[in-house]
Amino acid sequence: MNPTRVRFAPSPTGYLHIGGLRTALYDFLFARAMNGKCILRIEDTDQSREVAGAAQNLIDILHTLGIDFDESPLVGGPFAPYIQSQRLELYHKHANQLLESGHAYRCFCHPDTLNQMREEQQARGEFVKYDRRCLSLSQAEIDEHLAKATPHVIRLKMPDNHLFAFDDLIRGHVEMEASQSDDQVLLKSDGFPTYHLAATVDDHYMQISHVIRGEEWLSSTPKHIWLYECLGWQAPQWVHLPLILNSDRSKLSKRMNDVSVESYLNKGYLKEALLNFVALLGWHSADDRELYTLAELCESFNLERVNKAGAIFDLTKLDWMNGHYLRNLPLELVAERARPYFKDISLRDTEQYLAIIMAARERCNLLPEMADYAQMFITPKDPDPAELDLLKDEASQQVLAWYIAHLPGIDLGEADQVNQLTKNGIAELGIKGKAFYTPLRLALIGQSHGPDLPSTFAILGMEESLKRLQTHIL
Repeated sequence: MNPTRVRFAPSPTGYLHIGGLRTALYDFLFARAMNGKCILRIEDTDQSREVAGAAQNLIDILHTLGIDFDESPLVGGPFAPYIQSQRLELYHKHANQLLESGHAYRCFCHPDTLNQMREEQQARGEFVKYDRRCLSLSQAEIDEHLAKATPHVIRLKMPDNHLFAFDDLIRGHVEMEASQSDDQVLLKSDGFPTYHLAATVDDHYMQISHVIRGEEWLSSTPKHIWLYECLGWQAPQWVHLPLILNSDRSKLSKRMNDVSVESYLNKGYLKEALLNFVALLGWHSADDRELYTLAELCESFNLERVNKAGAIFDLTKLDWMNGHYLRNLPLELVAERARPYFKDISLRDTEQYLAIIMAARERCNLLPEMADYAQMFITPKDPDPAELDLLKDEASQQVLAWYIAHLPGIDLGEADQVNQLTKNGIAELGIKGKAFYTPLRLALIGQSHGPDLPSTFAILGMEESLKRLQTHIL
């Protein structure tokens, strides 16, 4: 059996899409599960759409998420270079080979001619494809065009009346008629290859065993199979992942959800939650678990358990999952991740910061929400007018006065002492339930709901706690 080699091959044309992250993650997990290699290849043959810095940004984001590659433009490898614009000579070699064997031909049609052709086909309700008008050119006509340096492309000549059949690891046996495939452009007029030629050539030379890609590439598979046959190469195993869908089952788009991975990280989603969530967009384990570390995913993942049906991008589930990781990752790690969102918040010391994180992560799902939550401990907040009236009644005043008198005698860092003090206050004053706790919270944090009293007092500290209580004594 040939060794498992998979590749993630993005174009540096912008941000890393959620769908791209899933492909990269499945490549990575499959390679690790099969003790194989995961390769990063940058497909930059569409020079007009390339965004400066996009490739490096993509690599940085994947590294941040814990996805690193065995071979790549950064680490090199036995099949370098891993950037397609540096491999043009190889693509030209095989384009010429296809010309010589009669499996490809030169097309000199002007773009305006092609647009008119497509419009006429659409008007007639026909399948839109190149009508092969340049296929019948004589060698003399071709030579005349070449002598004039007429811009042209090289097209693949697809077979007529041919049934393509292949096995997909997710979709099973697939059959597609050649009539539904166009004579694809292989080499553009600028000398750069299209995806179809470049990916096929590179996958062969880089010994890719499995091509894992999105469902949108399924219709192009006959062209790629034909290229492999024409070049005398063995095709890889095809794996077409299901679409990622919005809640209304339309294809994932900005219309309903953000689609940029970097945006989710900037919004305060944890990398552990994002990877776990994306892994489940189409794949499920045998025991239907939902929570996995990256290491556990590497052990459990297999392509046979990827569904054919589209996967719903459920933001509510992502929020729930992120909240789970906020509450269960080590406190110091969560505090480190949250620190950038606290840059404009003045804190007493590290101990107070950790206490805030401990309280906030029980009630928040996102890192920036924790900074918002912390504001009630940093800046005193006035209760609503109706609640201010509650603070003025006799029972509330008794509770506040009792704490002002007894609080200085305990260590606010010891939760047991705070809890005992509360028990003593309830027993001595004979005030229970909401009548006891609500005025305390209103005075301390300006709202009737919040963290437990030991946490609240510990975060505020003695001086600030007494100051806030005294503010509401009449």
